[in-house]
Amino acid sequence: MAHDYVIIGAGPAGLQLAALLERNGHDYVVLERGAGPGTFFTRFPRHRQLISINKVHTGYDDPERRLRMDWNSLLSDDPELLFTRYSEEYFPRADDFVRYLADFAAATGVRARYDTDIVRISRGDDGFSVTDRDGRSFQGRRLVMATGVSRPYVPPIPGIETAERYDTFETDPASFTGQRVLVIGKGNSAFETADSLMHKAAVIHVAGPHSVRMAWQSHFVGHLRAVNNNFLDSYQLKSQNTVLDGTVESIERRDDGRYRVIFRYARTVEALRELFYDRVIACTGFRFDASVFDDDCRPALVINDRFPEQTPAYESTTVPGLYFAGTLTQQRDFKQGTSGFIHGYRYGARALYRILAARHHGGSWPADEVEPTPDAISDAIIDRVNRSSALWQQFGVLGDVVTVNGGPALYQREVPVAYAADGGLGPARHRFVVTLEYGADHDCADPFDISIPRVAENDAEHAYDASYLHPVVRYYRDGAEAGVHHLAENLENEWDMPAIHQQPLAVFAKECLADAG
Repeated sequence: MAHDYVIIGAGPAGLQLAALLERNGHDYVVLERGAGPGTFFTRFPRHRQLISINKVHTGYDDPERRLRMDWNSLLSDDPELLFTRYSEEYFPRADDFVRYLADFAAATGVRARYDTDIVRISRGDDGFSVTDRDGRSFQGRRLVMATGVSRPYVPPIPGIETAERYDTFETDPASFTGQRVLVIGKGNSAFETADSLMHKAAVIHVAGPHSVRMAWQSHFVGHLRAVNNNFLDSYQLKSQNTVLDGTVESIERRDDGRYRVIFRYARTVEALRELFYDRVIACTGFRFDASVFDDDCRPALVINDRFPEQTPAYESTTVPGLYFAGTLTQQRDFKQGTSGFIHGYRYGARALYRILAARHHGGSWPADEVEPTPDAISDAIIDRVNRSSALWQQFGVLGDVVTVNGGPALYQREVPVAYAADGGLGPARHRFVVTLEYGADHDCADPFDISIPRVAENDAEHAYDASYLHPVVRYYRDGAEAGVHHLAENLENEWDMPAIHQQPLAVFAKECLADAG
């Protein structure tokens, strides 16, 4: 007997989607390689401190606003089922998160089979066949991969196989005492590793071909976070720590166990240099494991073959019926949004559930009816941008959609913008899409440089040039963008958008709807 859905992976995304399927009585099964939920987090991050914000004391009673500062809780109908009840640490411990996931799975009744290591996925006329290491087979009309990026990404550097890897190296700093260490990579895992070794290693070099990008400037939380940047401070203050800009050309492990590394500098006349280290650790990221798929259903991969390519509905572009949830969905907004992180993809998983319900179970995107007048539409929009956690966390990726097509206007929340643009909600004569966005060049200026003037918070004409998060309302007529309105207000400080913005927005809506009758 085939299930409607087979979900592979009982991490946060798999549990989030399964909880929604369970709540609404759908047929599914979750298959998990590990002994319980959240197996990835039993090992990662290696130094056991998460960099996802856990703000317990927000000063708000509104659960939506609290979720803006809670980056770990999954979405449920139970107000008690929040990660903030498991830890008060701002950057919590991974072990506490594993406990939370186990309780979430139990409380929501998720139907999961653990210790089920999938080794083959094939496809037939009726869907997918999934086989585990013990020869057990599971059938699903549709398949959802929620496995995350489970395999290390190994760049094509000659000799890199002789280096230690982030996922397996000995994390005890004592084993690095007095040694020269090269860390390859410039992401959070690389700097997390370097920071942990500073008090024991003699010399640490962190190397990579790209510039270090700070999350506080780019607003991409996967760039280097302040909690991991002590190493930069020690480097700039003339310690024995250094950031090397360029590429590792080759790694050679010599007979004495030390490493000879050929490095090509990006910013010096002396391009090539021979460097020597006692240890080399590759912290070069992870990728999706597509090896379990048969050739006829292996999804197309992109971004150095690290992620499966997806449609706006989180479906494989080459394998119909194969969907993705969780950090894999960052292919859609790679290094631009938050789909690679729990506080982003929990909403993506909910959006995927709604897409599946509409496509396969006769459902439609949940909608509230709004009086089809400019004032009523403007009031509804301003109320939402003042409260919504989904638009706040998934800036520019999820939007509220207001459709005016005769009769009451329909207000649909948290729709993937690309899905709406792709016709996922069907045709409409008049449609408004509401997002929260940063200005076009928000990542170019130093946010702490007071010599750089900021756009005034009530200057609608120049709001798009602003570096702060603000609401944007786009109007579509017959599927084509026909107007845009920026509500110029800095929402980063949690200010309510004042009523002064209602009238200009209502005027914009009135002009757009002038021919609506």
